[in-house]
Amino acid sequence: MEPTRVFDILNDLLRDPKFDLLNAKEQKQWKHYSTDDFIHHVNAVSHGLMNLGLAPGDKVAIISNNRPEWNFVDYGAQQAGIITVPIYPTISTTDLSFILNDSGVKALFISSKDIYKKFLSIQSDLTASPQVFSFNPIDEVNSFDSFVQGAQSNPQEGALQERKRQVNPKEVFTILYTSGTTGVPKGVMLSHENILSNVDACFALAPFESSWKALSFLPLNHIYERMVNTVYFRKNISIYYAEGIETIGDNLKEVQPQVFVSVPRLIERVYDKLLSAGDKLTGWKRKLFFASVDFALEFDPQNISVGGRVKRWFFDKLIYKKWRAALGGKVVCIASGGAALQPRLGRVFHCAKIPVLEGYGLTETSPVIAVNCYEQENTRIGTVGPVIHNTEVKIAEDGEILVRGPGVMLGYYNNEQATKDMINEEGWLHTGDIGTFVENRFLKITDRKKEIFKTSSGKYIAPLMIENKIKECRFVEQCCVIGESQKFASALIVVSKDYVNDWAKNNSIALPDDASAVNNPELRKEINAFIREMNTNLAPYEQIKRPELIMEPWTVDGGELTPKMSMKRKVILAKHADLVAKIFSESE
Repeated sequence: MEPTRVFDILNDLLRDPKFDLLNAKEQKQWKHYSTDDFIHHVNAVSHGLMNLGLAPGDKVAIISNNRPEWNFVDYGAQQAGIITVPIYPTISTTDLSFILNDSGVKALFISSKDIYKKFLSIQSDLTASPQVFSFNPIDEVNSFDSFVQGAQSNPQEGALQERKRQVNPKEVFTILYTSGTTGVPKGVMLSHENILSNVDACFALAPFESSWKALSFLPLNHIYERMVNTVYFRKNISIYYAEGIETIGDNLKEVQPQVFVSVPRLIERVYDKLLSAGDKLTGWKRKLFFASVDFALEFDPQNISVGGRVKRWFFDKLIYKKWRAALGGKVVCIASGGAALQPRLGRVFHCAKIPVLEGYGLTETSPVIAVNCYEQENTRIGTVGPVIHNTEVKIAEDGEILVRGPGVMLGYYNNEQATKDMINEEGWLHTGDIGTFVENRFLKITDRKKEIFKTSSGKYIAPLMIENKIKECRFVEQCCVIGESQKFASALIVVSKDYVNDWAKNNSIALPDDASAVNNPELRKEINAFIREMNTNLAPYEQIKRPELIMEPWTVDGGELTPKMSMKRKVILAKHADLVAKIFSESE
């Protein structure tokens, strides 16, 4: 039978047990959890939560890095009819206090001392303080191991089976608080039916095999990684959790996965590292390397000539196979989401036989709405792919993308008005994104509705497209296009420190500190030359003038980015108010 509740997947896993279903590093060594280990721990968590007195509909929060225990708590809570509230480990104390109070969490599972300190700092603000358990040892905090051992000594098997029978597929099983770029977090309520409908639709994403391995490093508390992990479980794929963002390169080589999920920024960094390796070559090797890059930048999987196939074969034998080796050597595909992928990256990686399958969705849609799939006929570079089979999409008169289908959320927790604002009476969810269809089939996102701004001359500017063009410059790490109510558009540009330092060294340019770097005339000349060339392809009112450079990158911890790496434009403008004033000063 097809699973109707997410935890029903466990029954299917028993048909083909694995020794390494879930895996993570402990003391620098991989620790493997078998299928039996997984189910054993899940049942223990269910018994433990029931022993604590938690009833169906109560909530438990998980604030942790990706690890097998994350799933033990998630599935254990599900079986007992308890709602999970996953929270980003990088969350601010203000948002943490709001979420714990709003959801009424009764138990909290954490992974580190830093998270515990954050919890202690807001504990006095909570209406009711939850019981805390830690995956890693923390003084004065109950350990997860002792929680499991206590549950095993007092199982409630009969009561658990009854709980499982009573779980309704249409009822909320998780609440995910979206940070957003403005305002307080909103709790997205998703049902078992919501996420399983998305899992089913995403089976077409790639030719999944149970022999595959997946590397997981995007936060599990984000619905995208969590949904894809559910796909892995449904396909009985072994999941290896990376130690951290900084170890991904090493973990790829160790695990040799066939698939992983990424965000565009990480894919951009992989590309930048490949180019940096090419920069170190000399003579004919350097010429050959950059000839392969130039060829890949023009690659179109839907239109390959005979000569193009020969060139691709030639470059693959000498160059591209080394790129694949850097990713472990066995990658079949990479799924990308969370933000727009630059089309040039899609072309380069497709050409190198590392297809990046760009998708699009929202937490509120469980999350995938459209996605490029592995088959050539179901992918178009520069789009987010065809709409998944069980979902409807239409474009409103103002260009906004509207969505209806089984993945659309139940609503926002404790926020009926926000739910009504998001979903109309006919069930259409307003995404807030602007888009269009290519070839009447492939969805293309052109901008965020709220981010489009108007200059003082009344011209509307969509910043996303311009920002993606600017980021094609190797000197650029991040950028934010600005100019609302101003006479012209401009940009705040965060330069790529690594590339700038290499460039300066190769050109004997001294950059002793950040101030000297952003004011260096040669660096500004390089970036301005790129922008002048880019401006020739923009309408006059869209052209970027007087850009200013910044050395310090925008981060989640710094408050400029949301946990899913979206820019908080108001925060960025406020933080760099002096540069904004300089750009639009009449005296300049």
